[in-house]
Parts: sequence; structure tokens; C-alpha cells
Amino acid sequence: MPQRLGVFGGTFDPPHRGHLAVAQAAQRTFALDRVLLVVANDPWKKSPDRAITPAADRLAMVQALARDQAGLEVSDREIRRGGPSYTVVTLRELAAAHPGSELFLIIGRDLVDDFSSWHESVEIGRLATIVVVDRPGYVTDPQRDWKMLIIEPVDVSSTELREQLHHTSPPDSKVLSHMTPEVLQVIRSRGLYGSNAEKAVPTL
Repeated sequence: MPQRLGVFGGTFDPPHRGHLAVAQAAQRTFALDRVLLVVANDPWKKSPDRAITPAADRLAMVQALARDQAGLEVSDREIRRGGPSYTVVTLRELAAAHPGSELFLIIGRDLVDDFSSWHESVEIGRLATIVVVDRPGYVTDPQRDWKMLIIEPVDVSSTELREQLHHTSPPDSKVLSHMTPEVLQVIRSRGLYGSNAEKAVPTL
């Protein structure tokens, strides 16, 4: 059956409550049947600049984040495909797998200025309605026929969380509160992000 499918891809290194809030807000706002959290295998625009946590570990964390969240589904499509993760290829595969369905690609405001450098960016716009996650008061370029998703920002980033777990001792509990206990448990059980994780993650 044709569906309205949200496609929310990312490195998720690590995933946090902000990611969850975006997926849930998109689902409500655009009446999406499902939102797919697509975990990148090789985020080719990031991997040349820093070490990326192995895909299997990032997948496990996203699965923990989405557990018991109605309408959210974790996709390992890009991991199974291997190699660099190109959004356009993922959208083509989803269009073929779900004929007649409408795809909504969810991206952050921070990705807008660089969007034209994405692999086959024009084709991406043909395959999916692009939804830009924006903060209140910000106006996205009206020249582009994109939808806007206005939500209150979550004042944390994956970069900040990695920094806390790698280098800050003791980690800031307020910062780490933006991660769910289930994700933190995966981090602890898999020994991710350095020794500070043991101090930061309570046993569930």
C-alpha cells in the first residue's frame, strides 16, 4: 500500500533526544505513516575528517533510541549496501520498494547551505519532498520548494556528547541527559567513546 514515508538519515554518532524529537515532530506535522531512521554506513562527507564509530555500533544505538516508539523504524539499508552512503541511492531503493509512496527527506538547517554538493542533489529533490528542520524565527530560502518543520531546538549535538564521553571527567550529567538510558546502556555494554562512558552511564 502506498504510504507517506519520512526518511531521516544520519551518522547518529551518538544518537540523542534531539534526533528523536525531530522524527516524532515530522511524523505528526506531515501525517507520516512511518519515519525511517537510516543509519549511514560511510558518511562520506564526514569520514575524511574524523574517525567514525563502526556502523554496527551506531545501528545498535539507534535501535535502542527508537525502541517502543510508535511509527519510528530503524533502517540498516545503507549498511547492508556498503560503501559510501549516498542519499539519492537510498531514495531510489525506497521508491522501488514502496511503489506509489510519497517520500519526505528530513534534513537539518545546518545542511541546507551545503546541499548542492550532495551526490545528485537535483535528483534528490525529484525523488522526495525535502523537509528542513528549523528553529523558531528562522526563515529558510523561499526560492526552494521545501517544507519547513519548526521545532524548539535541543541544545546538544553529537559532537558535544562525544567530547563529554571521550575527554571530560566527570562528564556533565546535564549534557548527557539528552541521551536516553537505553542508548547509554548500549554505549556502556559495547565500550564506546572511551573510559568516561563507564562513569557516565548507569546500569539499567
